[in-house]
Amino acid sequence: MRAKMVILDRDGVINHMLDGDVTSADDWDPIPGSIEAISRLKKAGYLVTVASNQSGIARGQYSEKDLQAMHDKMQKLLAARGVSVDGIFYCPHGPEANCICRKPKPGLLYQIAKQFDIDLSQTPLVGDNISDIRAAKMANAKPILVRTGKGEYVMQHFPEALDVPVYDDLAHFVRETLRKK
Repeated sequence: MRAKMVILDRDGVINHMLDGDVTSADDWDPIPGSIEAISRLKKAGYLVTVASNQSGIARGQYSEKDLQAMHDKMQKLLAARGVSVDGIFYCPHGPEANCICRKPKPGLLYQIAKQFDIDLSQTPLVGDNISDIRAAKMANAKPILVRTGKGEYVMQHFPEALDVPVYDDLAHFVRETLRKK
């Protein structure tokens, strides 16, 4: 049997958004409950991966080294709870690159599915942006919207988000998911 996985967008789901991009580990601030939520998923036997657009690299706002420092900070917070995410996948390109890995295109999800041999049709993608919903639908994954980050805006401005399950935040999604298990 294949492992169960939850794929998470990063900015607006795991950590707070800023007016601009999160450009350093100092700026990277977890949303209350998100680190504990990831820990709970891991301890319940789920694989957890991150799929994130990071076009600030292409725009020169931060480097891959800066991004690694942000991810190291997240992993360190998780390690304090005895867990880690299983993989971090990101697109460093800007929208003009028209690459397959930039959400709403499904490339990152296909990479994750291939590397971990998971069935995307059984896999939620928890996001806060319309690009997350579109990527999940295109990859035949299960789109999930959280109200944090851009979630409220997406709910009000994108009719295609109306059929997507909505949770207050990542912690709420995890509570409900583990309750149903």
